Amino acid sequence: MTNATLEQHPTREVETPVLTATSLFTNFNISEPLKNRLTAAGFITPTPVQAGAIPPALEGRDILATASTGTGKTLSFLVPILEKLDATSAPSTRGKRNPIRALILLPTRELAMQVLDNYAKLMPGAKHDAVLICGGLSENTQFDNLDRGPRLVVATPGRLEDFLRRREIDLSKVDMFVLDEVDRMLDMGFLPAIRRIVTAVPRTRQTMCYSATLDANIQEIVRDYVKNPVRIEIGNTSKPSDRVELRAFTVMQDQKLGLLTQMLGQEQGSFLVFTRTKHGADRVSRKLEKLGHDSNAIHGDRSQSQRTSALKGFASGKHRVLVATDVAARGIDVSDIAHVVNYDLPNASDDFVHRIGRTGRAGAKGVATSFVMPQERHEARKLERELKIKFDWREADKNLEKEERNKPLDLNTLPAQDSAASGSGFDALLALETRSWRGDSGSSSAPANNGRPSFRGRRKGSGPGTRSQGQSAHGKSGNGSHSSRNASHPRGGSSGSRPTRGNRGR
Repeated sequence: MTNATLEQHPTREVETPVLTATSLFTNFNISEPLKNRLTAAGFITPTPVQAGAIPPALEGRDILATASTGTGKTLSFLVPILEKLDATSAPSTRGKRNPIRALILLPTRELAMQVLDNYAKLMPGAKHDAVLICGGLSENTQFDNLDRGPRLVVATPGRLEDFLRRREIDLSKVDMFVLDEVDRMLDMGFLPAIRRIVTAVPRTRQTMCYSATLDANIQEIVRDYVKNPVRIEIGNTSKPSDRVELRAFTVMQDQKLGLLTQMLGQEQGSFLVFTRTKHGADRVSRKLEKLGHDSNAIHGDRSQSQRTSALKGFASGKHRVLVATDVAARGIDVSDIAHVVNYDLPNASDDFVHRIGRTGRAGAKGVATSFVMPQERHEARKLERELKIKFDWREADKNLEKEERNKPLDLNTLPAQDSAASGSGFDALLALETRSWRGDSGSSSAPANNGRPSFRGRRKGSGPGTRSQGQSAHGKSGNGSHSSRNASHPRGGSSGSRPTRGNRGR
């Protein structure tokens, strides 16, 4: 597709649909089998974004929808995809494989998995018809799934771009392309990967873009990737929902945990708690567990299995509290969250809106509480001005228990563990430091490596300045990253050179 501007291809506006008693999925121009599967899965009445996007998408029109998470976006693009797949091809059978016909791109593994869960509800008999391509999971499994000839691929940008570069996937037959949560993909730095992916998809495709906002960056995507789109705007996505009660507590740092514990005792329902750092998320979750609350944490340093387990535990009610960072929270799509707590204030107003959008969804009420230290009050007031909102300001109980943090080290209580540390506490501390530098394990033997420090925990070939296999330049793999690109491959050789497959342009 040429880089057409919006002026050359004007959008067609669609007003927010007014849902009535006759607004049903069975009224859409879709096949009877798909209607029956929707009904069997419990999908009866469409949400506004579904009612607005599905009819023009069924006509083959490009879609540009502004809607936040929790408004039913997934079904608004899955229904047209399924209708077209049902009409043009059948699931793969033995000896016959279909090309990839539809591609859905999302920012995180968790969102991609949720899309596949919804697909499985509507296509219960097509186990290998849709596959997941993302970082953090086994490449071999994903290769094997691609070999089965799926018609739908749900992917994160980083891993999909990697597979394209290595010619492990063929997107030349894709005729339905979905970009979901475009704003978040741009925030996470995926624009170059998206551009590479788009060049591998035919220009004659149908494109559906979904975003919570439509700023200049999103306009750039619109100009490049959609043609004469139907423009759908559901609600005001630049501010918190009116269904969410906004509270702000003025509280000291060392009393935040006490205030959160008090809220857990007084309020009903689940709590999604946001911290600014990964360390903070772990610390708050760990302390809540010690206080008897079912809690778990989710952030970028946790493994995929840990993150999946935490989300499932929170969604099922096993864990009442989930403590998260902003990046990890982009993959949280859990209904019926009663409370969102900003344990630490977000860095920007759009992050605030994104956090608050986790509650008060699908017509439900929600409560969002922000913990504001006295020195942060001006930042909270700035949020009120920028978002045109008003907090219900409250003062935290001054008698709340204070959390002990960064307790001073009493040198006189350090034990004397050897002759070198038999003096004062200060001497003991110096001895501990000396043993750590020398690589000693507590013995008084001569230092190893001619006095140089011993890096015993490092993998062979990963000395200072060297990354271990499977790590990025930052020491970790992010959502949709190339985390396993250089990992050892069981089929022989590295994952970048698979001799059993070659460059067949799958």
